[in-house]
Amino acid sequence: MVVRRGRIEDDRLLLGKGRYTADNLPEGCLHAGFLRSPYAHAKLTRLSVDTAKAMPGVAAIFTAADLGPLRTGGKIALKRTGGAEAPFTPRQVLVDGIVRHVGEPIAIVVAETQTQAQDAIEAIEAEYEELPAIVDPRDAILPGATPIWGEAPDNVAFIWRHGAVGEVDAYLKSAAHVVRLRCPITRVSAAPMEGRAVLAVPAGERLEAIAATQSPFGWRDSVAAALGVAKEMIHLRAEDVGGGFGLKAEATREEVATCWAARKLRKPVRWIADRAESLVADDHGRDVDAETALALDADGNFLAFRVDYIVDIGAYVSGRSTGPINNIGGIAGVYRTKAIAAEVRGVFTHSVPTVPYRGAGRPDATYVLERTIDLAAAKLGIDPFELRRRNLVQPDAMPYRTPFLFEYDSGDFPAVMETARGFADLAGFAARQAASAKNGKLRGIGYCNPIEVAGGPFTKPGADGARIEIDAQGRAHIFTGAMSVGQGLETVWQDMLIDRMGIAADKIVYRQGDTDLMANGKGSGGSGGLSVSGASVALAMDKAIEDGKKRAAERLEAALADIEFGDGVFRIAGTDRTASWAEIAGPEGLKADVHFQPPAVTFPNGCHVCEVEVDPETGAIEVVSYAAVEDIGNVMNRQIAEGQIHGGVAQGLGQALIEEVVHDPATGQVLTGSFMDYAMPRATDMPMIRIETHPVPTKVNVLGAKGVGEAGTVGALTAVINAACSALAPLGVTHIDMPLTPYRVWAAIQTAKR
Repeated sequence: MVVRRGRIEDDRLLLGKGRYTADNLPEGCLHAGFLRSPYAHAKLTRLSVDTAKAMPGVAAIFTAADLGPLRTGGKIALKRTGGAEAPFTPRQVLVDGIVRHVGEPIAIVVAETQTQAQDAIEAIEAEYEELPAIVDPRDAILPGATPIWGEAPDNVAFIWRHGAVGEVDAYLKSAAHVVRLRCPITRVSAAPMEGRAVLAVPAGERLEAIAATQSPFGWRDSVAAALGVAKEMIHLRAEDVGGGFGLKAEATREEVATCWAARKLRKPVRWIADRAESLVADDHGRDVDAETALALDADGNFLAFRVDYIVDIGAYVSGRSTGPINNIGGIAGVYRTKAIAAEVRGVFTHSVPTVPYRGAGRPDATYVLERTIDLAAAKLGIDPFELRRRNLVQPDAMPYRTPFLFEYDSGDFPAVMETARGFADLAGFAARQAASAKNGKLRGIGYCNPIEVAGGPFTKPGADGARIEIDAQGRAHIFTGAMSVGQGLETVWQDMLIDRMGIAADKIVYRQGDTDLMANGKGSGGSGGLSVSGASVALAMDKAIEDGKKRAAERLEAALADIEFGDGVFRIAGTDRTASWAEIAGPEGLKADVHFQPPAVTFPNGCHVCEVEVDPETGAIEVVSYAAVEDIGNVMNRQIAEGQIHGGVAQGLGQALIEEVVHDPATGQVLTGSFMDYAMPRATDMPMIRIETHPVPTKVNVLGAKGVGEAGTVGALTAVINAACSALAPLGVTHIDMPLTPYRVWAAIQTAKR
């Protein structure tokens, strides 16, 4: 594709001309705030709002007694211990009785100003009987542990098993080498630039809403379900959205409560989460305690791999709890392993639930495999790059069905690794390592061969729709079910339209995020923006051209076979007789509406190479080089593809080095409730990230695109930690758990010295 412009969103967003939910403040709008539980586990014994209700500016205060049975969440089709159904643990919109994590909403205050709402929240009288709290999932499954829910006395919400268990166990008993690892994938906060936010405005019988969401149609449907109304009664517009990362895939309790209050009061009400509120009350990501076992023969060939997960799902279970299962097929990696098996246990704790966060189980699966491979390489005395290379699935084996869930449709894993060898200058690493040593630094190199499933879930590929409308002035209106939350879809779609339909940029109108303009839509998630949504846009353009040819044949009084199209003009072949888009559309316009569901998911893959320097005196780690070669299929816009990978690497690097949600083990209090405590990667933490692509186009969509949104995160989490462990290996340090804070690294060095 020829890219005629840079990202067309950037001028608006970087110059402060964007329009986010908080930029909307209609006349007479009321402001909502929430009283939240200060305890991780307690019984609410008394709640009085009378004093707070009488405070200046307070319009209303609502509690569970007012909202009644309103709730979010639902049952999941998984079994738990003994084959019983997973318990039903709906999240009451406003809680009475038992609170199960810090930050649970108890009451909603609606006032004329945000300050007045906050003052009233502080005046509410609430008394609790504090109960024992458990925030470590391994403590939660100990005999005698406090049950979070009576329906699951052992605190196990579900157990999922898959794979050739007997075959794997046999290999683990007989193999020449077996390498084992226990490693946590820590709990993190999505921390998007824009927090959760909603403005709800009654409009007759309907509710008009603006919300910060990555899935407008899913948001509409979940609010309608919670309120008990038809989805047509909710009209949502999502404007600019400052990041989603999985957190904003559906409406939350606070958004439902705000919508309920607006309908009840018949006035506009908005809720804008602040950062402190978000760090405590937002759903979190990851939090997997994993154990692995890799069996190899005497030559280093992979024989079997076993993975056991304990997933901390927090206080409630829902379909959003199953991300680690949905994408666990990634533990097969890009390798020829004979047998694979896995078990996943979802465990309740007194903490906010964990939900999909950028990668949604893919980084976990890649990490447990690729980290174990490095330990195997050290045990066998084989270079970790070489051990990976000799076990790769070969391109002539495609399509390749792994022994664990996934079937790869295309890819050339050896070529990607060989490209990375030169691109990252592996031959020059020894010299760079020696130069670092002269400066008193330990230099290490880490590899990761990530593979991810995109456009899923893999059991049923995602679907989306798009519509192209041409009006009498020749303007093209693009309606899409996708939702750009920073990815640059607006630019990609319009560049596609310029190239395929020959329509000038100033005649293109882009529409997204409005639930009244389309019947349904995929939104943003699962790296399906291009492979699913983009493919539907391309098909709508093709349909518009084909329909245009039919109209041109009628207008020009020619046979359809004689009509050709190019540069935005329909022409009778071999003549100068033409018709423009405006002429073809006419007063009635031309509309091309397409729904697309690919026959299968796609599998973006790559090879990431990271180099770090460690200061052995302080434990500080600096990422000094980062190179990634990605097979994301056909690249439609290199600038945007690289930007997506850069952003993903930043989030993976952040989790590897500094990010972690920490709870007090005794009380369940969140100890990382501000950016003073929850460390986010800054510009000084980031290296220059170099990107190369090695496209092997997929055939499951017309664009040949595989997806890119989560590639950086899936690769970076492991590559950074492998690099750090490589640097520390000469000191006798074999493994350090994330995050690799200076103190944790320094302590490991001191332990190794002793």
